[in-house]
Amino acid sequence: MNKQQLMDLYFLDARARLIDVAAFLDRIERAGGEEDFRLAAFRKAVGVLSQAGPQKARDVLLTFSDPSETPIDKAPGKGACGAWPGEVAQ
Repeated sequence: MNKQQLMDLYFLDARARLIDVAAFLDRIERAGGEEDFRLAAFRKAVGVLSQAGPQKARDVLLTFSDPSETPIDKAPGKGACGAWPGEVAQ
């Protein structure tokens, strides 16, 4: 497919998702309380979207990922939180 065909096929869906992200960030900005590592990772991922290059999905995923290579003995919680907190749990 060429760019025009891709735009015709996917633009409205992508536009709607981007508006959802903007609405999420608006709710966060209006809410009280402290920001945590997940929002920092989210903001970093949003910044990736404006960069040139064909690997945005990979780069966004990496902003949420744990870059450490050494396995840990035990997971710190019962489930994933969606973003790496910035330190390896002991």
